Amino acid sequence: MSDSERLCLHVPEPTGRPGCQTDFTYLKLSPAGSVRRPPLDVEPVDTRDLSMQLIRVLDENGQAVGPWAEDISPDLLRRGLRAMMKTRAFDSRMLIAQRQKKLSFYIQCLGEEAIAVGQTLALRDGDMNFPTYRQQGILITREVSTVEMMCQLLSNERDPLKGRQLPVMYSYRDAGFFSISGNLGTQYIQAVGWAMASAIKGDTRISSAWIGDGSTAASDFHAGLTFAHVYKAPVILNVVNNQWAISTFQAFAGGEGTTFAARGIGYGVASLRVDGNDFLAVYAASRWAAERARRNLGPTLIEWVTYRAGPHSTSDDPSKYRPADDWSNFPLGDPIARLKKHLIAIGAWSEQEHEETQKALEAEIASAQKEAESYGTLGNGRVPSAADMFEGVYKDMPEHLRRQRQQLGV
Repeated sequence: MSDSERLCLHVPEPTGRPGCQTDFTYLKLSPAGSVRRPPLDVEPVDTRDLSMQLIRVLDENGQAVGPWAEDISPDLLRRGLRAMMKTRAFDSRMLIAQRQKKLSFYIQCLGEEAIAVGQTLALRDGDMNFPTYRQQGILITREVSTVEMMCQLLSNERDPLKGRQLPVMYSYRDAGFFSISGNLGTQYIQAVGWAMASAIKGDTRISSAWIGDGSTAASDFHAGLTFAHVYKAPVILNVVNNQWAISTFQAFAGGEGTTFAARGIGYGVASLRVDGNDFLAVYAASRWAAERARRNLGPTLIEWVTYRAGPHSTSDDPSKYRPADDWSNFPLGDPIARLKKHLIAIGAWSEQEHEETQKALEAEIASAQKEAESYGTLGNGRVPSAADMFEGVYKDMPEHLRRQRQQLGV
């Protein structure tokens, strides 16, 4: 057999490893303002070009340009910036708390804040998010108590989930935040099913599903797309492509040579590929997809191109598999710095106000942490009562559980 007849497999390899600088040319970027904006009733197949290009609004000078540049009030932009800054401050404090062994585990969304915050501001109260563990920005934007969120992280006696969920796996129905599942991919089928139920009831609420690039390889992703297409479910299907699934480069999930957004076209779903570090682009694309869903025009798949600036979790060391300075070289920059630059450019913000806001938010988070820790931290014994394990499972507690609770003495 000659060499030309021998078969071989292709094994994806990232364009940067520890000790060398990443070549980010694989990202296929588009100039700000260059990508067209289609009408809401566009046929899914006619969004193919939008699934391969990159929707961007903010240019290098912080100016909003192109067809996706909406007339967004300075107040809403300021609210978005503040929510992103607060999310980052929250992450920073909780990372330190984990290192101090006050909680067992934490996952940051460093570098991805614009995606959760921007979309949340584009949705309505009552819409339901089916998130992963990196969308804490949704809760911050919807002004959920950070003290309560910290109590869940600390697994203390005020944990609103009574120790039944891992840290960072929040559940806030009233804030439109469905219980986070550690089994990644389930969010898609849950969100599509919820959206279908909303339509069956003749409701006006839509849902939004969140998944990472790595989890697009799970079967739930494909099942969700099929049902969303067939029934034109009123749902936004988000893929947060932050380039890494723990230590596995996004190419292993099928992102090499194509885009994750392009997958939606094959399923008959309108698809967009968007700069996830551009708050204005996030808000505009989310509004477009939400309005399309509310008008019964079907689902939209959005790939958010971003970068996971920190480790996957507090159990991960990214210096083992990628360059340590990757984030500083990422061509789409820091979402907070970019929105700050835009607000200053339009005269709605200043360096002084930014510094004052940063200090105020850090003080607010520090105060919340102090209060949360007053109810206990990991390992100090101040945990939910053992009796709680018997509650909230059955409407009427079975006799055998009554006996077990009595034997436990609680």
